[in-house]
This record gives sequence, structure tokens and C-alpha cells, in this order.
Amino acid sequence: MFDILVYLFENYYTPEACPTADVLARRLAAAGFEHDDIDHALGWLVGLAQTTEQCVGLAQSPGSGTRVYADSEYQHLGTDAIGFITFLEATGALSPALREIVIDRAMATGESFVSLQKIKIIALMVLWSQESEVDHLILEELLRDDEDRLLH
Repeated sequence: MFDILVYLFENYYTPEACPTADVLARRLAAAGFEHDDIDHALGWLVGLAQTTEQCVGLAQSPGSGTRVYADSEYQHLGTDAIGFITFLEATGALSPALREIVIDRAMATGESFVSLQKIKIIALMVLWSQESEVDHLILEELLRDDEDRLLH
């Protein structure tokens, strides 16, 4: 599923540039993706749209405070992912509403543990879905694979 999400980000500048779900499914199949992965990714994207629609009112309020994670969220995300989400919020890349969408979509992956690299993809897709302006350095961090890091 995550390969498909990255493919969409790389090939469609905005969500509006994406074709309808049935045309997109055919294009993804033609690109070599498995049908189960396509169904999972398209379902995840539908969930993203629904969650975003539910959070529209919340997105308008500035919000402040501290996010306390439930035990299930902590177990599912881990400290690295939670730390990265906190970093994105502190830099202004994620509003509190977008943070909640990232957490919701991470919990909806169907995986028992979501790695930091997958959290980066989820955050990237949430920002992409909102057509948010993202600082170049933040975008670079979202696209960076942990194995590519150089020690200074």
C-alpha cells in the first residue's frame, strides 16, 4: 500500500489531478501493483477523505495544548513516530487537526506497528491531500529514508 501512496505523490501533483477510483485502479494495475494492495490503498485514501471532511471545522480553530496519546496509539506508533509527529507540529508543518488526521490514518493502516518511514509517508499524503505548502527542508525530511542519513 505504501508504494502506491508514494507512486501517487510522485505522479500526481495534486489530488484533483488523480483520475477517478476505477481509472486509477486500472492505471495502478498496469503499473504492476497487486490488486489487493490497490484495494487497500484506495480504501485508505477514501478514509483519508472522510477523516479530512470530519476535521474541517477543527482545522479552522488554531488549537493549542498538549496531545496525550492513548496506550493503543503509543503501542501502534512508538516513540520515534510520535516524536516525528510532534516535530512536524512544532515546526508548523502540521496543525493540530492535521496531526489528528495523521494519527487516524496511521491507526487505519491495519498494521500492528507503523514504522517511522511509514509515518513520514502518511504525513506526506495528508499534506498532499490538503495541498499544503511545505517548507523545503521539511519536505526533504519527509522524503528521506532513515538508511540515507549520514553521521556528522
